[in-house]
Amino acid sequence: MKDVLDVLIDIASTPAILVAFIAVVGLLLQKKGIADIIRGGIKTFVGFLIVTAGANFVVSSLEPFGIMFQKAFHVTGVVPNNEAIVAVALEKFGTYTALIMLAGMLFNILFARITRYKYIYLTGHATLYMACMIAVILSVSGLDGFLLVLFGGISLGIANTVFPAILQPFTVQVTKNDSVALAHTGNFGYAFSAIIGKYFGNKEKSTEDINFPKGLAFLRDSTVSITLTMGVVYMIVAIFTGNAYVTEKLSGGTNYIVYALQQAGSFAAGVFIILAGVRLILAEIVPAFKGISEKLVPNAKPALDCPIVFPYAPNAVLIGFFSSFVGGILSLIVMALTGLPIIIPGVVPHFFCGATAGVYGNATGGVRGAVLGSFLQGILISFMPIFLMPVMGDLGFAGSTFSDTDYGVVGLLLGNMANGGGKMLVMIGILVVLGLVLVASKVTTVRVAKKSTEA
Repeated sequence: MKDVLDVLIDIASTPAILVAFIAVVGLLLQKKGIADIIRGGIKTFVGFLIVTAGANFVVSSLEPFGIMFQKAFHVTGVVPNNEAIVAVALEKFGTYTALIMLAGMLFNILFARITRYKYIYLTGHATLYMACMIAVILSVSGLDGFLLVLFGGISLGIANTVFPAILQPFTVQVTKNDSVALAHTGNFGYAFSAIIGKYFGNKEKSTEDINFPKGLAFLRDSTVSITLTMGVVYMIVAIFTGNAYVTEKLSGGTNYIVYALQQAGSFAAGVFIILAGVRLILAEIVPAFKGISEKLVPNAKPALDCPIVFPYAPNAVLIGFFSSFVGGILSLIVMALTGLPIIIPGVVPHFFCGATAGVYGNATGGVRGAVLGSFLQGILISFMPIFLMPVMGDLGFAGSTFSDTDYGVVGLLLGNMANGGGKMLVMIGILVVLGLVLVASKVTTVRVAKKSTEA
């Protein structure tokens, strides 16, 4: 049984296989020919592998940047890292995590079918990480066995249905259509960025319309601008770090300036690869998902990982990253001055979350929205982990914590209920939240129907 469960979890938590499987199912439900099914499945599979390869390029180039930053400016503290805390937690809560993940995916499909929130969450690793956090917190509350899996699955199903829904009005502004949604553990922060952009920005001045002087027109090429910008940033940090440390600890003997330029180029190459992979995925998964929509969940939409929005505003990606990182640095200074635990800016979460926040801030508020929205989102993902740490701390996770906003929202809600009333309050609270989601769906449906009738 455990071997079968492990295989199912491996499939569900591997985005390339999961989404390719969904594409194949969708094409089968449409009764497409074998050639179309094979082509759609393989191209979706390869597309996600391309995105994964690009993401790995980005991560591998950002990790030494984070090390150099800490060394150059003598910063110590907690680095929010989803992978690190999950790796520790799975040793004790691996089985519950797996069962909650599978239950949560089933509840997501159920909730998508019975509510107006027709979003199927397809970012497998994000689902795994959220399931792990929920398993830890519900265990603290005193739940175990069947009830832990049941209420953990309901919690995960609600999160995976609602978070894409709250962001969808802004996703439509980004993509200019309603055929795909975003599924990432930073959705709350992206919606926050979009709202900031809406009220404090100017959408008429998009990041993609930045006018460069004629002699600098080549900067409109995102690959060129990203490489040059990151090259300057890497070299500054490398200079403060020092040649000796870089060559001895990071570069394997390569000169520190050369190494910095190499990492900047790798970062730009990773972004380029991600954009290519996203285009391939969207060309296949959206038509294939029609079968799921028609047969299992009418009008269902695939909810995919955050890089799907990068091609819509490449300039905003870079602007969002830097603005978010600056927000993290400012937060670090405030924490040091006020005696709070130090959350060191995690370069990887500030890139993926900050870049995505920049895209959404730009969609609603142009350049100003991208800068301000992602900057404030950077502050949000810096302070949220401080409040989440005590929830995880009793189980020995105080040295690490989750980074993205959705972990904070779900974790703080469940954790405070667990601390305030134990397992009974947690179960009642989860059912109350589910009831509110169902009521909100019904009220919205009635309101939309009334407007349609009046029109």
